[in-house]
Amino acid sequence: MESINKDLFKTVSEDRKKTHEKARPSFTYWQDVWRRFKSNKLSIVGLVIIIIIVLFAVVGPIFSKFNYYTNDYSSANLAPNGTHIFGTDNLGRDLLTRVMWGGRISLTIALVASIISFVIGIIYGGISGYFGGTVDNIMMRIVEGVASLPLMIYVILIMVIVGQGMASLIIAIALTYWVDMARIVRGQILQLKQEEFVLAAKTLGASSKRILLKHLLPNTMGPIIVNLTLNIPNAIFTEAFLSFVGLGVPAPQASWGTLCSNALGSYQMYPYQLLFPALALCVTMFGFNFLGDGLSTALDPKMRK
Repeated sequence: MESINKDLFKTVSEDRKKTHEKARPSFTYWQDVWRRFKSNKLSIVGLVIIIIIVLFAVVGPIFSKFNYYTNDYSSANLAPNGTHIFGTDNLGRDLLTRVMWGGRISLTIALVASIISFVIGIIYGGISGYFGGTVDNIMMRIVEGVASLPLMIYVILIMVIVGQGMASLIIAIALTYWVDMARIVRGQILQLKQEEFVLAAKTLGASSKRILLKHLLPNTMGPIIVNLTLNIPNAIFTEAFLSFVGLGVPAPQASWGTLCSNALGSYQMYPYQLLFPALALCVTMFGFNFLGDGLSTALDPKMRK
């Protein structure tokens, strides 16, 4: 076999190697979203806060040796101590356990109501924005009619029909929060349906249902996710307000708003009874708002570098 002449080859210089290196690693859209999200310290702080609060509310009661409903008048209004870390209320119930259960109720109501409003809003807003014209006008007039009624009216009417409890709060909050979601989705659809990829899908014979579900709605997920994230703390605050004025879950159940309302009459003598549920409510609100702001920045294509 004829030997290869080594003089025909030469070692590539380091400068020549660098010309073939990538300017930066390539990322998918969601990888790039995560990269921008984790670079925002407040976003990570918000995510950590939410994880801690969820564990506190969901897992915490499992390890508590007290329950939220048993009265012990001999231990009423105890200050925080080694046995009752958050103290006790006027009926001798462990306040830490009640704050945990209150968090479970508040988070459940807010999360379920937000998911229901999310589903209704994207379907309603998607149909309205895609078909436009008379359909859009009629559907938007319905939205304006729903938005014109105060939340309190929905709550009272639903409580008359369904009764007081978590279900009535979830329905009332969902019936008011889907309106904003529908408006956001409609605006995004009105803008996106003019794009060329929609025209291409129509040319290929795609049905309106397929265009809406496969092409338009997935491209609106950024604003939708941000709005959903910010809706949850709003729903928590709304539920707390309704519980504070006596329209919350029935006793002995208690959300954070109910605990604050119960403690208000004696907060000067027992300030800890108001401090701990109010602090849990505030920290949760901050956590979701930090997370929402971070997602808003991370999901914005204009921020991509």
